[in-house]
Amino acid sequence: MNRKYPHLCAPITLGRVVFRNRMFSAPMGGTDITADCCVGPRTPGFYELRAKGGAAAVTASELVVHPQTDASHMFHLDLHTPGSLSSWTFVADAIARHGAVPSVELSHSGQYAGTYLIDKDKKKGLTQYGPSDWVRPDGIPVKALTAGQIDDIVKAYGETAALAKRAGFQMVMVHGGHGWLVNQFLSPAFNHRTDEYGGSLENRLRFARRVLQSVRDAVGPGFPIEFRMSGAEFFEGGYDIEEGIRIAQGVEDLVDLIHVSAGSYQFGFFRTHLPMFAPHGDNVWLAAKIKKHVSKPVATIGALNDPEQMEEILASGKADVVEMARALLADPELPNKVVAGRDDEIVHCLRCFTCMAERPTTGTRRCTVNPLIGREIEGTEVLPAARKKRVVVVGGGVGGMKAALTAAQRGHTVILLEKTGELGGILKSEQALPFKYEMYRLGLTLARQMELAGVEVRLNTAATPELLEQLAPEALILATGSTPIVPNLPGIHGDNVVVVNNYYKEKDKVGDSVVVLGGGLAGCECAVHLGMEGKTVHLVEMRDQLAVDCNIRHRPILMQMVDKYTTVHLKHAGLRVTGEGLVCRDETGAEVLIPGKTVICAVGQRSNRADVDALRGCAPWVREIGDCVRVSNITNAVYQGYHAALDI
Repeated sequence: MNRKYPHLCAPITLGRVVFRNRMFSAPMGGTDITADCCVGPRTPGFYELRAKGGAAAVTASELVVHPQTDASHMFHLDLHTPGSLSSWTFVADAIARHGAVPSVELSHSGQYAGTYLIDKDKKKGLTQYGPSDWVRPDGIPVKALTAGQIDDIVKAYGETAALAKRAGFQMVMVHGGHGWLVNQFLSPAFNHRTDEYGGSLENRLRFARRVLQSVRDAVGPGFPIEFRMSGAEFFEGGYDIEEGIRIAQGVEDLVDLIHVSAGSYQFGFFRTHLPMFAPHGDNVWLAAKIKKHVSKPVATIGALNDPEQMEEILASGKADVVEMARALLADPELPNKVVAGRDDEIVHCLRCFTCMAERPTTGTRRCTVNPLIGREIEGTEVLPAARKKRVVVVGGGVGGMKAALTAAQRGHTVILLEKTGELGGILKSEQALPFKYEMYRLGLTLARQMELAGVEVRLNTAATPELLEQLAPEALILATGSTPIVPNLPGIHGDNVVVVNNYYKEKDKVGDSVVVLGGGLAGCECAVHLGMEGKTVHLVEMRDQLAVDCNIRHRPILMQMVDKYTTVHLKHAGLRVTGEGLVCRDETGAEVLIPGKTVICAVGQRSNRADVDALRGCAPWVREIGDCVRVSNITNAVYQGYHAALDI
């Protein structure tokens, strides 16, 4: 069979282990962790899903090697805690049984110990250890490790690697990037020691080399060791790519794969975890530069989810392996689809940070486009229904499409009714914002999947009681969505006003100066887009904060972009639209004109309850999902649509 992406599909040998392709699942923290830092019951299934999906290697994260100096609430592996070794054995087995190579990331947080503690006040009472004494920007003091402590940590890396091998892992990754302890020793910004571990690069490399030698001694020859490093730190005082090259050269004799990432925890979160505003693969150049100067294979990472881009990276020699994390949450089957040439069915990561926001918010995992994530223990297969039924779904937005697709996968006869001429619902409006195009593409992907599953789609067809009486559904899923709120302001229906949902159809109406009325998520993102286009943008919000509906990971980068591209007016209530802009009342009660040739109305959405009320009596089994129940987000619409179909 001729592969569409031959380089991605080609095997690679690291040490004495053969990996089935060049698509690796990068480290991601597990779904649950017990009070004594063992692997919880949900976590093996979390990693197994990516192994089943075809990834060549699946790396579990993060395994803390020396809890005595790293008090983060992350996974441990020891022979003293009941269930510790066995729980890791179950993880390795869950990965290996599907033909993937199980790997585990060996880590030490160093001066960021306590980062993952649920009790944030508790970490203030911890002793934070690092290469040197200093006080972090958040006021937490850091104490320099003694020579004896360094010896203990080096020994612990080897002991933990040996236990990982005993548990069935066939590769280990040593985390030497992102501002964790190994990186802290490498970084001139953090390492101010005057002994054999500080000063010259040779000295700053000493700790990393001792760690890697300890691991090699423990696992033996031929056992693959992957070293994860930041190609550059991207903050003042940190090392650049030229020193990153020398670091890679300084460890390559001890490792089998050099994994090149970027950034540092406290100063570069969004360099490491590229947001939707950054280009896909924005860190690949680091790996490409390092690869020119080392003899060992190099892996690259950074918002990679497009097979064509990843194939080009390998074909052009920029890297030997591509690694993905969020992309394989969104679609664990991505590698299988690439191998089979079914890339048109890939559900792409939206880079919305829901997955990363859920950990500090609820202590769980969730993905906007994949309702299985974090809940794999509840079942990952869409099983055939015991009795096939006639199902009608009303509404062709993301929730309705997910419901129709899932119901069809169960074997039901499914008709989807959409009153407009196009599927996608509110996702249609995202096509005009380049950094949100993947949200629009989600609608196209779901439409393609419905087609393959046999869903009958009827566009330009309004659902009425009369039509539903003819169709006689045994199950009815109402996903009628929401409509934009247009406040009753003088001038709001003028030619110089565009409702944000319609921006993709009326872009040409927007002038070079714009007032965006409404500082929620939609208004902020539209304002940023307009500012990136070079327009003068004023963002008006009646509350004292912007984007209060935004998750805690996406919001900081969004606020940076808002500050860069817009002028913000908080506590301003719109009064009327004029030809000169938007007249508002400020917090003092005074009227002020916010100038702009165009006004974008983005004040929110309202549930379409009238449609629901008219149709809820048209079938013996009825379920309401998504915005028609309560205006929310894509995450809830997908989750509710999936489970509504499972309940039929």
